[in-house]
Amino acid sequence: MRIAEYVSHDAVGLAELVAAGEVSPAEVEAVAREAAQAVDPLINAIVETWPTDDRPEPGSAPLAGVPFLIKDIGVTMAGRRMELGSRLAAGHVARADSFLMRRFRRAGLVTFGRTATPELAYGITTEPAFHGPTRNPWDPGRSAGGSSGGAAAAVAAGVVPVAHGTDAAGSLRIPAARTGLFALKSTRGRVSVGPDADEVLGGLAVQGCVSRTVRDSAVLLDAVRGPEPGDPYFAAEPPRPYAEEVTRDPGRLRIGVLGQPWGGRRTTAPVADALARTVALLESLGHRVTEAEVELGVDWEEFVLANARQWTAHLTATVDGLAAAFDRPVDLSTLEPATLAGYRYGQRITGAEFVTALAVRNRVARSLARSFAAYDVLLTPTLPELPAPLGTPVRGAEALDGFGWLRGLFDHAPFSAAFNVAGTPAMSVPVTVDAATGLPVGAQFAAGFGREGLLFRLAGQLEQASPWAGRTPRVWAGNAAGSAPVGSAL
Repeated sequence: MRIAEYVSHDAVGLAELVAAGEVSPAEVEAVAREAAQAVDPLINAIVETWPTDDRPEPGSAPLAGVPFLIKDIGVTMAGRRMELGSRLAAGHVARADSFLMRRFRRAGLVTFGRTATPELAYGITTEPAFHGPTRNPWDPGRSAGGSSGGAAAAVAAGVVPVAHGTDAAGSLRIPAARTGLFALKSTRGRVSVGPDADEVLGGLAVQGCVSRTVRDSAVLLDAVRGPEPGDPYFAAEPPRPYAEEVTRDPGRLRIGVLGQPWGGRRTTAPVADALARTVALLESLGHRVTEAEVELGVDWEEFVLANARQWTAHLTATVDGLAAAFDRPVDLSTLEPATLAGYRYGQRITGAEFVTALAVRNRVARSLARSFAAYDVLLTPTLPELPAPLGTPVRGAEALDGFGWLRGLFDHAPFSAAFNVAGTPAMSVPVTVDAATGLPVGAQFAAGFGREGLLFRLAGQLEQASPWAGRTPRVWAGNAAGSAPVGSAL
């Protein structure tokens, strides 16, 4: 198999070739490694690769023989390093597979490396001091987003068709929007985060993936969803596999549009234009699309403050645990300025303030539930601006306290976090590109609790109506097989 053929298939397609005996898992893995060697020097998405010991029987699982990458946080693989993008955790080796890793193996995935994350996944651009900046394959001078930026850059550049990521405030959807991919943040409790945790960031964070096709995300979610022993709660099982939803008609939906973000930030003209084209497409498909007033239930400052308290309290506990485990100091020799500022802010959070933050979570969830009673789906831009130049969200971090840093992140990405707080599913779909630059623009669709099936039906319809599979970025592994260069020098 040549790279040009490899990148023409999604994960489901590759698994079908393996099941039919047209190519072996070892051959597919070899091509994936070749693709990584061709493009990763240009995008810096992969922290490490390793020899694989998984040998799935062809056809034995839905994704048997498909090459895969895991994020350097959120999932553990026995005997492999997980360093959380931080000098504080450098050298950490996982002792056992997490529940999710076991399910990845049962799905037949062949995991051969890990992808970059900002330090402790604490950011919306992947530029850790530990590993250096991950670059956007569409324009290597721009950010691939975060915190699953390494995963998104690797998938967008054709290294693998699907990769693991996490999402606590948009960390799947933001990089997907910046790199032209599909990503769905599932309902709280859909995928187990055990056994080392019962929930992450008080239920804000979920496990998931980024992919080039909708069906790959659906098939992988089918493979990993469901409770594990000891989980404190779980989302009810769907009535049918998500893979079947992708080809089902969503019907005529009531879609409410929120074009301007909470908090007073204005959506930029290129993104507003892309949103208008998305609305026109939805209307042409028969959906009833109207402007919506979507109330958060709290004002924006209270929303950001509650998130800051919840994030930094958990961050402080994590940092203290790592420092004790590795006998390392908590200072600028081990943490980046923004992380250290968040740690110090978290040290000052009282128990009463933390409980108040949880009360805000409840108010936001109840308020958004009222919107989902009026609309089947809510539509927003995933981000209010085009992919940002490298360094944009981290510039000036040294001068900010922990709250100021997080307020800046929420200003750059104001649309996504509300659905983490409410625990409801939301997806970023690469429906359009910017007419002037050709850069991808993501549209975010959100639905009520447990309604991933509805989102997959709508995503499948949009993928058919406005296909994005033919769009490839400037840095693309498929170019390695022909006369065109893989990517431009940086």
